[in-house]
Amino acid sequence: MTSSESAAEYAQRLAARQQSAALLGRRHFRMGNLRLAVFVLLAGLVFMMIRNGRPSAWWLLAGFVAFLVLGIRHNRIQDDMEKAGRAVKWYRQGQARMEDRWTGTGDTGQEFRAPDHVYADDLDLFGDGSLFQLLCVARSRIGKECLARRLQWPGASPERIAQIEAWQAAVAELKMKPDLREAVFTAGENETINADGPGLKQWAATVVSLEYRRWWPWALLLAALNAATFIYAARSFMLTGSAFWTPFILLLVTNGVIMYRLRKRMETLMAGLDKASHNLKSIADVLELIEGHKFDAPLLRSLHAELLTGELPASRAIEALGTLCDLEDSRHNMVVRLIDLPLLYTLHLGFALQRWRLRHSAHIATWLDTLGEFETLISLATYAYEHPEDPFPEFLSPGAPAELQVKDIGHPLLSGAACVRNSLSLGGASRILLVSGSNMSGKSTLLRAVGVNTLLATIGAPVRATFMRLPALSVGASIHVSDSLRKGVSHFYAEISRIRQVVDLSKQGPALFLFDEILQGTNSHDRRAGAQGIVNTLLKNGAIGLITTHDLSLTALEEAFPGHIANVHFQEKFEAGKLSFDYRLRPGVVTTSNGVELMKSVGLDV
Repeated sequence: MTSSESAAEYAQRLAARQQSAALLGRRHFRMGNLRLAVFVLLAGLVFMMIRNGRPSAWWLLAGFVAFLVLGIRHNRIQDDMEKAGRAVKWYRQGQARMEDRWTGTGDTGQEFRAPDHVYADDLDLFGDGSLFQLLCVARSRIGKECLARRLQWPGASPERIAQIEAWQAAVAELKMKPDLREAVFTAGENETINADGPGLKQWAATVVSLEYRRWWPWALLLAALNAATFIYAARSFMLTGSAFWTPFILLLVTNGVIMYRLRKRMETLMAGLDKASHNLKSIADVLELIEGHKFDAPLLRSLHAELLTGELPASRAIEALGTLCDLEDSRHNMVVRLIDLPLLYTLHLGFALQRWRLRHSAHIATWLDTLGEFETLISLATYAYEHPEDPFPEFLSPGAPAELQVKDIGHPLLSGAACVRNSLSLGGASRILLVSGSNMSGKSTLLRAVGVNTLLATIGAPVRATFMRLPALSVGASIHVSDSLRKGVSHFYAEISRIRQVVDLSKQGPALFLFDEILQGTNSHDRRAGAQGIVNTLLKNGAIGLITTHDLSLTALEEAFPGHIANVHFQEKFEAGKLSFDYRLRPGVVTTSNGVELMKSVGLDV
């Protein structure tokens, strides 16, 4: 499949969904008018009945039933219309991503930003125009958290190459299932699913001593006796003008004592449930879609099986919990408050929640993790579908030394028109590339392109290159490190602290490091000595990487570590008062500079 074929498929599907949404909109409008007409007719019948004693109550009943049926049908049409609208949004967003118009749309993942992470800020993982914004099509908070964790995974140990290859196979299969990906995006009542996964797991794991099997029949008997004594007393009052309320009051006091004794258990059982349980029925709809699908990739088949491990399929169990949560929320309703104590409403609800926990709490963590994993894989599969020319990278066998071979690498966050691709090789005789070049020549972009594509490789996604081969690499970067007035940390201290993190990471296995303008916060002598010591340590640890610098004295590191470091550069042209760049990586040390010309171009007298 080519990009033009993917774009044509999206355009065809978008047109069909827009037509469906328009048709449903017209049906919704007509049904609304019909309901209004039936309501007016019912009001007229009631008026005639009050005024003339006619028509028959059967006509009123028939009109009321018709109004209810039309209401149910109207709601279904509205649900279908909203789903069609979400499908339109799905394909419009997909077109925007394919046409490089996606910046400023979609979820930025800003809440997952971790400034002290070893590469998150350096590789623009979160925020507007970020990798997360480009990749994420997850609707649930659970799926977004899973994708964010995957993106912030600092590396892939050799033992996890099999897992990465399993991710690749799953992404490749889901890539070719556009109907399933659309259905997952449009399923359920809510566009955004805000259920709190960690909160639900914590609630399910909370131990509450509530023996519902032993006490449920007695609670049911008390509720029935309360209802019977109330009905008896009320009927006696209506017939005779007096009533015997003593049995009802005694039973009410009994219920009050029981609820007072159990109040702390009820509070513990229901604590945090309302906040954690948003949109559970939408989760159930998504899980039901997955349960009803057959997969070939081993990982997808394993995840599918996880949803069927309990007494009930995950979708039915989650839907049941959603119903119980709705009932729990109804306790705040004034009518329910009136019947709560007489009928022991809260106690019966507590028994039902306890019964659900005992049956399903052992599986809910797995079910929620499976949902997050599916949404993450669907995000990567959607990216793969929208970038069909991007291949999956090849991974070397476990235990292979650090190495990176990449041809025509480009930055995924740049538009196709602006992206200039380069090829490079790390490992063997050139384990480190020392990149020199002038301002704006492309040095930092190269580092980010290598880092982002390596990250995409280690999470099972295709890469923006024509070829990429690597072992399991950890990634560490010092590109966008900044000082902190609040913490009292200078830029130089922040940089060397990050470098220390990267060095520590390289001790754990094969690592890729990316240092932009290394040690720029100190003098030339200390920069040279510090850079040489850092490079020596990283080489001993078996790491590979790229280092950029403006300080041409650092290019002499090639002589200090012969056979391990190679100098490469970007260059520019300054003609007729204008700078131009071709962003092509060349061997050797840069021989031009543009600092003075840039200062003159803005009017500085230098």
